Amino acid sequence: MTNNLANRLRAKLHHSAESMGNLLVEVFHYLALFAIGAMTVWAGTLAAIDMFAKGAASIDDILLLFIYLELGAMVGIYFKTNHMPVRFLIYVAITALTRLMISDISHHNAPDMGVLYVSGAILLLAIAILVVRFASARFSGVTVIEKSQLEQIQAESHEGTER
Repeated sequence: MTNNLANRLRAKLHHSAESMGNLLVEVFHYLALFAIGAMTVWAGTLAAIDMFAKGAASIDDILLLFIYLELGAMVGIYFKTNHMPVRFLIYVAITALTRLMISDISHHNAPDMGVLYVSGAILLLAIAILVVRFASARFSGVTVIEKSQLEQIQAESHEGTER
């Protein structure tokens, strides 16, 4: 009798602690997403205001706006799906390297081996995008399972907490 009561109390405590932990994680998750999104909008707005104040926009400035756009899209996708789109991180890296290469060439006017290194890095990142896209199409992480299979998985994951 007392063993059964103790198991039920333990199961309730486990469920309550798990629910509270999930709530705290989700609150932090959404606060962080809103903060990152707001900072991206703020930085993009300041960059645009700076361009308007200068009266001109260089290719560096435009590429910087593309980086902010990609970061904003990444936050939006992560907010909607709870999945980090790795491809977008690679796109940001490619755009940043392109911006670096254009800036380096436009300010130094003499392409050197650095341009070749940055071009190689961009090529490697482009190949990485190909690999990621191929892998996500070929080995999709989303599988369709029947309701009976889902119930079986849920029952197995909580084995020993009920009774």
